[in-house]
Amino acid sequence: MSKILHGGRLTSVREDVAKFTSSRKDDERLAMAVVDINKAHVVMLMEQKIIQRQDGAKILKALSKLSNVKLDPAAEDVHMAVEEAVLKETGSEVGGNLHIGKSRNDQVTTAIRMQLRNELIELMIKVLEMQESLLYTASKHLDTVILEYTHLQPAQPVTFAHYLLSHVQALDRDLERLQGAYERVNLCPLGAGALATTSFPINRKRTAELLGFKAVLENSIDAVGSRDFILETQAVLTLLAVNLSRLAEDLIIWSSQEFGTVELPDDFTSTSSIMPQKKNPEVLEVIRARASYALGDFVASAAALKSLPTTYNLDFQEVTPKLWASTDNLASSLSIFSQLVLNLKVSTNVESKAAAGFVGATELANMLVRKYNVAFRTSHKIVGALVKSLIDSKQTLVDATPELLQKVAQQAVGIKLMVKKQDMFECTNPRKIIETYKVQGGPSPVEVERAITTRKKNMVSFKNNIAKLKQNLANAQSTLNSIVESYSLSNSPSNVRLKNPNL
Repeated sequence: MSKILHGGRLTSVREDVAKFTSSRKDDERLAMAVVDINKAHVVMLMEQKIIQRQDGAKILKALSKLSNVKLDPAAEDVHMAVEEAVLKETGSEVGGNLHIGKSRNDQVTTAIRMQLRNELIELMIKVLEMQESLLYTASKHLDTVILEYTHLQPAQPVTFAHYLLSHVQALDRDLERLQGAYERVNLCPLGAGALATTSFPINRKRTAELLGFKAVLENSIDAVGSRDFILETQAVLTLLAVNLSRLAEDLIIWSSQEFGTVELPDDFTSTSSIMPQKKNPEVLEVIRARASYALGDFVASAAALKSLPTTYNLDFQEVTPKLWASTDNLASSLSIFSQLVLNLKVSTNVESKAAAGFVGATELANMLVRKYNVAFRTSHKIVGALVKSLIDSKQTLVDATPELLQKVAQQAVGIKLMVKKQDMFECTNPRKIIETYKVQGGPSPVEVERAITTRKKNMVSFKNNIAKLKQNLANAQSTLNSIVESYSLSNSPSNVRLKNPNL
């Protein structure tokens, strides 16, 4: 137990109990946020005339010296470590007023929100970097034909650029969710106290303003007793992790000899200790595995919170490390994935696989509808029977002839069907098929090029929004520092009050 808390309700605490319940090992991340919270709080106490101007100046000077907080091994957490450092500098008669009108309960959740704002901004930047890598690689593969699969069976031809755009679009939604989570994280609980605010005439709007928050999280019980902002963030990160895992899974499968769609860069793979021919996709496998950590941390946090009574419980302390584990996990996965994507090689030899997989069958059915007035369901049955006949004779769609199609149509649905050979040939050429898919969102190179341009514009908008968020925090920090410097001067007029012009 902290020395500050000795001699009151409790006289002592067992050392092993103190170690068991301590959050010291996870508190380093919050240290500077806690210092800034105390600075903002003291400024507000001075402005509200709750503490003497000269006492506030001494406390602010002491806080300003804590640019690199080192936790006292005897302190149970960063909050007590900061307060003890101030007391050591100012004495108990002055520094003892640092904690007027606030509790560790509202201070810790404020500090978590402040640190989380920074981490969300950095994650959004890394998602944008991942999108940039995907778009750069896509722009090199507008005409690179690959096969896409359903149920891991060859389905239809697309371009590799079109495939990569599907993941850019998914990351757009991840960015939107991250921005939405940021809006709800960016609310200030400070001033809620232990759970019922305080009888001192504090100004919660002022401290929220000084710390760069958008607004006050008003109800005091909810302010200290809720951690849904953590769960929401973890849920968003879980969705992001799932999206990254699915991309990793595709590339792992496609890099195998059986698929041969992509080749991974050597410096993102490894070889076997015994089999010299191996090129193992280990980076992607680790990304895929760590995606499960994000899910596991989310479930663990939700399970810890679901049955808690209202207001503050120390169970909260066990949830926060799960949050930081998720942010660290996703940040590192995004960073390395972005570099891997830039160096992918893609196979351009798909014709034989396309023929063997009968991927032109859908377009052949469409052609019969479009040019020969066959109802689609009838056409579907005819082409299905044709594929079966070709498979039975160990042939592919390239081997199909108008005569065979006529025979199959007569047997399958009882109609005569004379189709031109050129019409059938065009349905077996993957590149020609793709060129016809010009519908919005389709794989036609023209449409994909348009989509890439649109995505790049979207990214500019995202970048601008993120830059504003980052600048708002920087402005608030600058303003707080200026006020602290001004208020720390003993000859500073007592009525000076600076405001953050960006809030």
